[in-house]
Amino acid sequence: MEININEASSKECLAYFQAKLDEEAWEAKKSGNLVCWSASVAPPEFCVAMDIAMVYPETHAAGAGARKASQDLLDVAHSKGYNIDICSYARTNLGYMELLKQEALTGEKPEKLATSKAAYVPLPDLVITCNNICNTLLKWYENLAKELNIPCIIIDVPFNHTMPVARHNKEYIADQYRAAIKQLEDITGRAFDYDKFLKVQEQVQRSVYWWNKVATYAFRKPSPLNGFDLFNYMALIVCARARDYAEITFHKFADELEAKDAAGQYAFGAAENEKHRVTWEGIAVWTYLGATFKGLKNVGSVMTGSAYPGLWSLVYTPGDLESMAEAYTNVYINTCGSNRYEEFYKVVSNSKSDGMVLHLNRSCKLMGLLNNEGAEYVNAKMGIPFVSFDGDQTDPNVFSQAQYETRVQALSEMMDNNK
Repeated sequence: MEININEASSKECLAYFQAKLDEEAWEAKKSGNLVCWSASVAPPEFCVAMDIAMVYPETHAAGAGARKASQDLLDVAHSKGYNIDICSYARTNLGYMELLKQEALTGEKPEKLATSKAAYVPLPDLVITCNNICNTLLKWYENLAKELNIPCIIIDVPFNHTMPVARHNKEYIADQYRAAIKQLEDITGRAFDYDKFLKVQEQVQRSVYWWNKVATYAFRKPSPLNGFDLFNYMALIVCARARDYAEITFHKFADELEAKDAAGQYAFGAAENEKHRVTWEGIAVWTYLGATFKGLKNVGSVMTGSAYPGLWSLVYTPGDLESMAEAYTNVYINTCGSNRYEEFYKVVSNSKSDGMVLHLNRSCKLMGLLNNEGAEYVNAKMGIPFVSFDGDQTDPNVFSQAQYETRVQALSEMMDNNK
């Protein structure tokens, strides 16, 4: 379904471009062009420069969770022997991959695929991954490549035990980029398009600019932006930052937020409805996104800060591979504790938060393991309270709404006492 981009709202553009990306992947598959499954913070610039269609398993799994479709896919993964301790994004995706494999082998859709509310995407012809957010991605994508007998491109990104990023780390990653380019030339049978690569890098920077611009509206007090909207719009900074789809949508969203702020229209309506401001640390609980949002709204708490969307603040100089390497290794969860805690403090401080909500994610250790330490660091500097709750990004079995609401209520009372 086509829309008038000039007249459409940012929300309409978000839905339209998400669907368009899936359609383009199917068009590529049907026309004999390549489709790549990519990790969320792996660089898409190389594949887009070579006109390879992109699909993002993490975003697809998050969407499946939000549509209440992840349980069936998790069950398929479990039936194939994938352990419950594996990341639920990985298990959701591997279950989906198994259903697509069955369809490819038999020519018929398995019932769980035919009835699934998850977006329908094609199998990949190659995969690309990067270990700047976790090492699980390496084994996950290696497994995809082995199961499907397709090429796997790996960008190895060292952990930054000290900051700033060491020169030898940037040089090493830049060499990984050159190796990836050579792999793509071998896979496609044609020369890499360096001119288009530069244009794609420039597009990424425009998309990132507007993504970061949108995030700053949550810093205003009262806030015209409910931070949970960043979780929804995140799909395009992940899947389309190398396309103008993200830039168009985020520019519109920023203009809408500016207009709301000027008109005195805030996240919860009137200014007095914003009783507290909180920072959320961790991945969204996609299977209970509405419940987690409403739990905070019911006590007048607006989510104005989150370090998670900032993982895609990938600012670099186009044409400079080492600058690009630094951006992709500089994500806060790939840095030493001292830097990670300070980055979290900046988020809480800039968002003028009165408290912190910590998602202790069962299947994503890097997004849950050091949350308490980060919150204690911020508490020591700012004196604001925090609570934690147990959850998971796409496994609906690891979340208690009653526990969550109890913790949120406790935080609300602590924030009231502070005031």
